Amino acid sequence: MTRILPPLFALTLLAAQASAQPADLIVTNARIYTADDARPLVEAFAVRGGRIVFTGSAREAATLKGPNTQTLDGQGRTIIPGMVDAHGHFNGLAKKLRSVDLVGTKSYDEVIARVVERAKSTPKGSWIVGRGWDQNAWGNTTFPTHDALSAATPDHPVLLERIDGHAQLANAAAMRMAGLTATTKEPSGGKIVRDAKGVPTGVLVDNAESIVSSKVPDPSIDEWRAMHKDAVKVMHRWGLVGMHDAGASRAMIDLYEDMAQKKELNLRLYVMIGDNAAALTHYFGMGPRSALYDGQLWVRAVKLYADGAMGSRGAALLEPYSDDPNNNGLLLSAPGHIQEVAEAGLKAGFQINTHAIGDRGNRVVLDAYQKALDKVPAANHRFRVEHAQILHQDDIPRFSQLGVIPSMQASHQTSDMYWIGKRLGPTRLYGAYAWQSLLQTGVIIPNGSDFPVEEVNPLISFHASIARQDARDWPTGGWLPAERMSREDALRSMTLWAAYAGFQEQDMGSITPGKYADFVLLDQDIMRVPVELVLKTEVLATYLGGRRVYGK
Repeated sequence: MTRILPPLFALTLLAAQASAQPADLIVTNARIYTADDARPLVEAFAVRGGRIVFTGSAREAATLKGPNTQTLDGQGRTIIPGMVDAHGHFNGLAKKLRSVDLVGTKSYDEVIARVVERAKSTPKGSWIVGRGWDQNAWGNTTFPTHDALSAATPDHPVLLERIDGHAQLANAAAMRMAGLTATTKEPSGGKIVRDAKGVPTGVLVDNAESIVSSKVPDPSIDEWRAMHKDAVKVMHRWGLVGMHDAGASRAMIDLYEDMAQKKELNLRLYVMIGDNAAALTHYFGMGPRSALYDGQLWVRAVKLYADGAMGSRGAALLEPYSDDPNNNGLLLSAPGHIQEVAEAGLKAGFQINTHAIGDRGNRVVLDAYQKALDKVPAANHRFRVEHAQILHQDDIPRFSQLGVIPSMQASHQTSDMYWIGKRLGPTRLYGAYAWQSLLQTGVIIPNGSDFPVEEVNPLISFHASIARQDARDWPTGGWLPAERMSREDALRSMTLWAAYAGFQEQDMGSITPGKYADFVLLDQDIMRVPVELVLKTEVLATYLGGRRVYGK
C-alpha cells in the first residue's frame, strides 16, 4: 500500500534528501559576509550545480563533502558576494582598452603627447580615438581648442572624448571629414563650442558629438567580440561578476546574445536598450527576458537621457551655473518623450532608466515618470534615475513616493568634489550626491562606476560611499560627511541592491542558498579595516557560478 505523505512533510523530506547529496565545492576558513540579512556572517558555504546549497558553520558544511567535492580554504581571508556594477558602459570599456588612454593627464600638452605617440604607429589617414581628458584637472580649466592638437597631428583625423563622455575634442582633419564649419547648425540638446568669430573650436557637447563621431569607422563584429572578452577579463580582475550596461544598440545586444549562447560572455549582463524607436518596438514585442543562457543575459530595461553632465556644464539646472550665469545646461530629450517611452515600457513590462544629473534634469524625469504612472499604474516597476547627482530638496522624497530607484555612482562624488562647488555654489551642494538623505526615505541605492568614466575597481565606490574621501584621504572627515553610507549599506549597494535594481535578486546579489555561487575572495576585511586601508585591498579570486574566472 502506497503511503501518501502530507505535502509539507514531503517537501521537507525532499529538501533533506537534496541537502544530503555531496557538494561540488565547499568554501571554508574565511570570514564570509553574505549580504543576506537572515544570516549576514557565516563560516562556510557549499555549492552544487553552480548554485549555493548551504550556508552556515564549517562543521555542517563538512557533512556535504563527498569523494569528488573540491574545497576552497579561505586561509582566514574575507569573502563577499560577487560584485555588480549597476551602471557601466560595456562598449565604452571595450573601446577604451584599445584607444588612447587620457585619464590622469594633467595638461593639454600631455594629452597631445599621448596622441602623437599613438600616431607614430598609426597609418596616415587612419582615425585616432582617445578618452579620458578632463580640463578641470589642468591648470587652465577652460575647454581646449583644436589648434595645438591639429598642428601636432596633421596627417590623422583625431577625436578625443572627455572623461564623462559628454564632450569631445576633434582636430582639424576630423572636422574636415565631418564637414563641420562655421555654418554648421547645432542639433537640439547639443552645443558646438565656437570662438568669437563663430568658428568651431573643436569641442562638441552632448548631442553635437555625433557630427564627428558618426564618421569614425565601427569595429567589425569579430573585433567587438574580442574587445568585449578583454573587457570581461578586466571586470573579473576587480571582483565584478556582473554589470548593468547603460545603453546598447540592437546590433550589440545581438552580439551579447550570440556570445552568451556560445558560453563566451562569462558575465551576468543586465542590458538597457538604447533609445531607438525601432529597437524598442522590437524588444517590447518580445517582452522581458531574464537569466538567459544560464544567467548570463537579461534584456528588460530601457536607457533614456534627460540631460548632460556637470563637468561639461551640460547637466540641466533649475537655476544657472554659478560659474556660468548664462547657462542652465541642456535637456537632451523632451519631457514628453520620456513620458511616452515610460508609458510604453509599463505596458510592455520593461523597466525605464533615465540619465539625469542636474536638479532640473532629475525633476523632469520624476515628473515624466509620475505622469506615466498616473496613466498606467503599476506596482514593482522599479523605474530608475541613473546618477541622480544633484537634487532639489523637494525632490528627494519623491523617489520613495513613486517607487523610483536612484542608481548612483559613489566614485563620481570623490572625482567631482574639487570643483563642483564652483558649478553649484554653497546652497545647492546640500542636494549633491545625497546618499544618506535618500536612504532615510526608504529607497535603496544600487552603486556603480559609470566605467569608463571612472575606474572599473568597485572598491573605489565602496570607499567613497563610507568615507566621501579620495585615495589620499582628503578631505579630513569627508566631504559633506553626513551623507556617508554605513559599510553594510555600501556592501549591499554593490551586491544585493544592484541585483534588486535589475530584477535579479532571486538569483544573485547575496550568498544565499538557491542563488548563483558568485563570490569574491579579498586579502583583507573591508568591513573592519580602517577606512584608509580599504583601497589597498586586493582581489585574490573571483568566482562565477562556483567557477574561478580570476585568481592570483
